[in-house]
Amino acid sequence: MLPYLSIDAYGVRMDLYLIDAHVGGVNDIAFSHPNKSLSIITCGDDKTIKVWDATTGQKQYTFEGHDAPVYSVCPHYKESIQFIFSTAIDGKIKAWLYDCMGSRVDYDAPGRWCTTMAYSADGTRLFSCGTSKDGDSHLVEWNETEGAIKRTYSGFRKRSLGVVQFDTTKNRFLAAGDEFMIKFWDMDNINILTTTDADGGLLASPRLRFNREGSLLAVTTSDNGIKILANADGQRLVRVLESRAFEGTRVTSQQINSNVKAPIVNALGAVSNVSSPIAATPELTDRTLPVVSMSSLLQAAMDNSRAADIKPKISDDSEKIKCWKLADIVDSAHLKALRLPDPVTASSKVVRLLYTNSGLAVLALSSNAIHKLWKWTRNERNPSGKSTTSVTPQLWQPANGILMTNETSDNNPEEATACIALSKNDSYVMSASGGKVSLFNMMTFKVMTTFTAPPPAATFLAFHPQDNNIIAIGMEDSSIQIYNVRVDEVKTKLKGHQKKITGLAFSQSLTVLVSSGADAQLCMWSIDGWDKKKSRFIQAPASRTAPLVGDTKVQFHNDQTHLLVVHESQLAIYDSKLECLRSWSPRDALPAPISSAVYSCDGLLVYAGFCDGAVGVFEADSLRLRCRIALTAYIGSSISRNPVSALMCFIFIVLPSSGPVYPMVIAAHPSEPNQIALGMSDGAVHVVEPSDADSKWGAAPPQENGSLPRITSNPASSNSQASEPPPR
Repeated sequence: MLPYLSIDAYGVRMDLYLIDAHVGGVNDIAFSHPNKSLSIITCGDDKTIKVWDATTGQKQYTFEGHDAPVYSVCPHYKESIQFIFSTAIDGKIKAWLYDCMGSRVDYDAPGRWCTTMAYSADGTRLFSCGTSKDGDSHLVEWNETEGAIKRTYSGFRKRSLGVVQFDTTKNRFLAAGDEFMIKFWDMDNINILTTTDADGGLLASPRLRFNREGSLLAVTTSDNGIKILANADGQRLVRVLESRAFEGTRVTSQQINSNVKAPIVNALGAVSNVSSPIAATPELTDRTLPVVSMSSLLQAAMDNSRAADIKPKISDDSEKIKCWKLADIVDSAHLKALRLPDPVTASSKVVRLLYTNSGLAVLALSSNAIHKLWKWTRNERNPSGKSTTSVTPQLWQPANGILMTNETSDNNPEEATACIALSKNDSYVMSASGGKVSLFNMMTFKVMTTFTAPPPAATFLAFHPQDNNIIAIGMEDSSIQIYNVRVDEVKTKLKGHQKKITGLAFSQSLTVLVSSGADAQLCMWSIDGWDKKKSRFIQAPASRTAPLVGDTKVQFHNDQTHLLVVHESQLAIYDSKLECLRSWSPRDALPAPISSAVYSCDGLLVYAGFCDGAVGVFEADSLRLRCRIALTAYIGSSISRNPVSALMCFIFIVLPSSGPVYPMVIAAHPSEPNQIALGMSDGAVHVVEPSDADSKWGAAPPQENGSLPRITSNPASSNSQASEPPPR
C-alpha cells in the first residue's frame, strides 16, 4: 500500500496512510500487539472487525459474525493468548482469537444496545458500560469464567441523554460521563463515590479517558473541545512538560541552525510514562480540578521526545553539590509575611490552625478555647479573594458579636488537648477543648449541637471521607470512637493505643484509618469493619533512647498511600504497610525539636516548624531540606508590613516572656503550594510566602549517591540535610 501522504517533521520522514476500512462508518479503533507487532483494530457499520498492520497499513484479519453494526472493540491478552472483545448495537458481546475461526463467546450486554468494555490496569477485572435505547445506563463488572455479571454499579439518572462512556484507572476506580458531569466509583463499591462537573461546559454524556498513571483525565466538552483534569501528580507532570516545552522553544532555532535532527520516538510517551517517587491516585475532592491546555501537553511531549535522543552533558556530581546551596532566609527582605490583625492582646497559644477549603480564610483555635476567623475580601488588589500577604484580612465576627468558644472542663483549658475539623463545604466546624465536642455554624458562630461529654475528653477529630455524618473521635483514654452525628450514637470503639490519641488520618483509596498516639504508636484500622489491620511503634533515631513518647501526628499524602508521621524527634514517610521508607531527625541547621509539620497542597513539599522558631521546607519524596526560614525573617517582615502589628510585637518583646516564641502549628494553603500559615506560641498568626523575586522556597537539593559532603561556605546552613534510611 502506497502512502497517502509523506511529511518531514524535525528531520524524520513520516508516511501517512489512508485506509478504506469499512463500508459505512468506523465506530471504534484500538491498538494491540498480536505476534509482538503493533496492529490497529477497527470496527464499523458493516458488522465486521478488522486488524491492520500499523506500519504498512496492510489488512491482517477480518472477523465476521455480528448481526448488527459493531459499536466497540476491546483487545486484551491473558498470559500468551491474545483476543478481542467486540460489542454490537444489538447488545451482543463476542470474543475473537487471531485465527479467523469465528467468535468464541456470545454474551448479552445489559441494556442490549451500545456498550463499551475495558479491563482494569492490571488486566484482572473486566467491566462494561452501556446505555439502552430507552436511556437506561448500566455499569457492571463481569465474571469472565462464567460469562455472568458479577457486580452492577448504581448512580445513573433514570434516562441518560446519550450513550454513557467510561474508563478505569489504578486498578481501583471507575469514571463515567453522565448528566453533564463525571461520576466516580470505587471498583469494590457499587455506590457512587463522588462527582465533578469540571467547572461546567461538558457534554450530557462526555467521553473521557485516563492516562496510564491515572493522574490526568481528558474529557470532551460541548464546544468540541477537550478539558484535561489533573490530580496533584498530574499537576506536577503538567508543570514538568510545560517547562520542558518552554525550554524547547528557546533552543529550537539553535538546533535547526546547527542541523541537529532528532527523531520523534513515542511522541506521547512523556504523558503516559511519567512516574514519581510518590505516585498519586485521583484526588476526588469537592474542589474543581484545574483545566490544562491540551496543546501544551502535546507540544511538550514532542519536545521531550526529541530531547530524549540528545545525550546530555555528564557533569561531575561534585560540581552539582558545589553549585547548590541551602536557602537560609534570615532577613525579612527575602520573603513576604503578614501578621494577621488581632486587637485582643492575649497570651493564649494557637494550638490548632487551618485554612478553609476555599482558601479564602484562616481559622485558629487558641488554648483558651476561643476560635478566630480571618477572611480576605475581593477587591482590586485581591481579585480572587484568596489569602495573601499583600492584603490584610478582616478578623471576622457575625453582627451579634458572639465568639465561637468551646466548652471547657473544670480543669485549666490551657492544659487541655484541643482538636478541630472543618466540613468540606466550609459551612460548619467541629471543635473541642477538653469539654464537649461542639458543632458551630461558620456563618453565625452559633452552636448547632454538642456531644460526647467528658470524661474521657476528645483529643482529635476527623471526618469520614465518604460520609460527613460519621466522625472518628480520638479520646484521652486512648480509645477511638466512631460516632454518627445524625443519630447521636457511637457506632463502635477502637482500642489499641496505650496513651491519648494525637492524630487520625483516613485513606479513601486504602479504605483505612490510621491513628497515632502519645505512645508514639501507629495503628491501621479497616473502615469497612473497623478491625485493626496492624500496628507499629515509630523507631527512635540513633541519637535518642527508645522507647519514644510524646504527641505523634499523621497525614496522608495526596496519593492516599504514603503517610507523613511527625514526632518531635523526627519526620518520617511510611508506606501502606506501615513500613518506614525514610526519616529525618533534627540536626545541623535545624537542631531544635519539631513542633508541627504538614504536606503542601500539591504534595511536593513538607513544611516543618521547630521549637526555636525556625521553619524548614523539605522535599516530600526524599525529606531533603531545601530551605530554612528563621524566626527573625517572618516576624520582621510582618512588623514592617503592619504598623499595628509592629506595636504589638514590640510589646511582646519588651514584656517578660514565659518562653520562646515558635510556631506550634503549621497550616498549608489548599491551592497555593508555597503559602503557609503559622500559629504561634505567643498567640499570633503569620501568613508566609516566598518573595516576589523567588516564586518557590529555595531550590531542590542534588540527588545523593551515598552521602553528600558538607558544604562549608556557610556553617549555619551548609548541610544538605539528607534524610536517613529507617533505623533497624
